[in-house]
Amino acid sequence: MGRNIQPIFCVSFVFFLLFSVGKMEDDDVRDALVDFMNALGPPRTIQNTTNWGWNTSSDPCTNTWHGVTCDTGNKTVKKIVLEKLSLTGTLDFESLCEETSLIVLSLKFNNLTGDLSPEISNCKKLKHLYLTGNHFSGSLPDSLTGLADLKRIDISNNELDGKLPDMPRITGLLSFLAQDNRFTGQLPNFNYHQLQDFDVSNNDFSGSIPDDTGKFGANSFLGNPNLCGKELPKACPVKKRKKNLNNILMFSGYAILGLIVLVLVSLLFLKRKEKHEDTKSVDSEKKGVNDSVISSGKNRSEFSITSAENGGVSASLVVLSSPVEAVNGMRFEDLLRAPAELMGRGKHGSLYKVIPTGGIPLVVKRIKDWDISRDEFKKRMQRIDQVKHPKVLPVVAYYCSKQEKLLVYEFQQNGSLFNLLHGSQNGQHFDWGSRLNVACGTAEALAFMHAELQNDGIAHGNIKSSNILFTQDMEVCVSEYGLMVVEDGSQKSNAFNLDVYAFGVILLELLTGKPVQSNGLDLTQWVNSVVKEEWTGEVFDKKLVVEGANEERMVALLQIALKCINGSPDVRPGIGQVAAMIVSLKEEDERSMVSSDP
Repeated sequence: MGRNIQPIFCVSFVFFLLFSVGKMEDDDVRDALVDFMNALGPPRTIQNTTNWGWNTSSDPCTNTWHGVTCDTGNKTVKKIVLEKLSLTGTLDFESLCEETSLIVLSLKFNNLTGDLSPEISNCKKLKHLYLTGNHFSGSLPDSLTGLADLKRIDISNNELDGKLPDMPRITGLLSFLAQDNRFTGQLPNFNYHQLQDFDVSNNDFSGSIPDDTGKFGANSFLGNPNLCGKELPKACPVKKRKKNLNNILMFSGYAILGLIVLVLVSLLFLKRKEKHEDTKSVDSEKKGVNDSVISSGKNRSEFSITSAENGGVSASLVVLSSPVEAVNGMRFEDLLRAPAELMGRGKHGSLYKVIPTGGIPLVVKRIKDWDISRDEFKKRMQRIDQVKHPKVLPVVAYYCSKQEKLLVYEFQQNGSLFNLLHGSQNGQHFDWGSRLNVACGTAEALAFMHAELQNDGIAHGNIKSSNILFTQDMEVCVSEYGLMVVEDGSQKSNAFNLDVYAFGVILLELLTGKPVQSNGLDLTQWVNSVVKEEWTGEVFDKKLVVEGANEERMVALLQIALKCINGSPDVRPGIGQVAAMIVSLKEEDERSMVSSDP
């Protein structure tokens, strides 16, 4: 009897391996996708066709479900195209968005009904949404604007109504088609010069359209009887001046006078307060500065002027437009007392993870050797806070004195690009599509910040893979923007040019999987030498090669990187040009998936 156990065990083990290899998509995701299809109401005749799939006994990737395209590794669903299939049910986003890697959804020309639920926001990576030619009703959910990567929306020829959400919040939107619906209210302020396709004709919008609508003429707005504007048959009425102009001017004068008095009083109060704080700082310096490193027996941080017990400075952090409630009302001493963990120490300062009362983890950046006055530092922080981009980590608070400059950020638990590329990946598969997303998101964020802060001369100054973080949803997030004043030449443009070079080094890290080592010199020299010897294929990370990533597009990204690290700064492209090239490359990559028939 004992002799038969081993063969049986071997057969069972082999069966287990075969089953494991063939079962790529998660069971919960597969079951949710089946629920999604059941809600769509496919006709029985279609379900009986060969290779229909869409059942719990098969895998959407390895068994090739109808209309489904997966990644090159057959691990996750990237695209669902179910067009002209006479679907008569409803769209269950709650089930569909269990597949968090979905990029394309197309349900064109069916007979689907019902509303579009807020759960669409769970499809975090969705880029293309095509729902034209159905009978969807209700309003467009506000949560749609939370899809930061969305590029193209086609909801035309439906029965949707209500007001449009704040669509301009989707900063990368290239196409918005919503004609032949029942939308009402005023149009949001679209970026018409960025859009490639736009049409809101035949609705019930009201109000005016801007004078400058880019390349889009009247045809994109016609069929809205209550809409007026320069491009439309209906001109907007000229606002009449109010008759009682003298009274308006009189009351305006009183208001301005009152405002001047209020400003003068405020300035006087702030002047006295600043003088009082400077006096306290001098007294504190005489008592001695406690600048000790964290000891193993105490959770005390080294970012302190004097200890609270010795009667040191008692001041609130300057809280910017912070969504983190734990920061509001926090004082310097609160950071001092909170448990702190040293995360890293570099040339320009130290980084700590701090958990204050309230339990929300924060990151404190202590900056050293920055020769900048307190007033200049405050102006710089306030200016950066005025410029918002969803892929740039905002400073939530700062503290500034003669001795200390501290910046407070919200802690990002998924770590940095450096850790993902060169550290333990904890089972995460960092494929070509993900790397291209990181490159594109980082470039777009830097391009936006450069454009907004060019006149202020505020570049990032310290772009590196450890400053590219990932949010809870694994969205790329650029941190520590503007914390370094680059001392390389007298012209402000040099700082922006150096950002381009540093970003090129990040592209090389993404392509090669190799670390920078020494200020980028080793990596860039190695890549240039390999390319010079015409062994370009040897540059790329072996993981990308094994994955089967498209070599032509990898070479295209490499060429962009080489332009960024060109030894002649004047020849390097601006970061806006770089971002446009990568966006174009990314769209080409996406089109290669969309072009295949379902």
